[in-house]
Amino acid sequence: MSRIKEKYQSEVVQAMIKEFGYKSIMAVPRIEKVVLNMGLGEAIQNIKILDAGIEELTQIGGQRAVVTKAKRSIAGFKLRQGMPIGCMVTLRGERMFDFLDKLFNVALPRVRDFRGLSNKIFDGRGNCTVGIREYIIFPEIDYDRVEKMKGLNISIITTAKTDQEALFLLTNLGMPFRN
Repeated sequence: MSRIKEKYQSEVVQAMIKEFGYKSIMAVPRIEKVVLNMGLGEAIQNIKILDAGIEELTQIGGQRAVVTKAKRSIAGFKLRQGMPIGCMVTLRGERMFDFLDKLFNVALPRVRDFRGLSNKIFDGRGNCTVGIREYIIFPEIDYDRVEKMKGLNISIITTAKTDQEALFLLTNLGMPFRN
């Protein structure tokens, strides 16, 4: 069992029941899924960037990345509907907890001048999204093989109804927030 899942079951559930007064263990918010998304707009001109992005996102997530396609045409960007413009991975279950453990304890502390994440990363419904400018903070990525720096969005979707519940949940799981 993952360290974060074990911590959630043994400590966080009881702390949340005490803090928010849930009547049942099933009412306690939990993490539903983690979505890793990499937008590769340059793939319109150079398709090799898309292949490299898929390979790197597969290494980071531990699961095969899928290609995302444009939903509509935008003439100003020379973009047509259905063209590949990014890739994404949705993690659930054991892989999700392993990724969160790696994110909280290995990757985020490797960010240059890292002082913690802002409390304003929540969307109002208990979900949070973290944008990372350089994905080379993950230990799986070989720095010498990276041709172009790309950004990465990490969305953590929870069953929490409010941002305060989600903040309490993620703080107790070990996500580093600013004071």
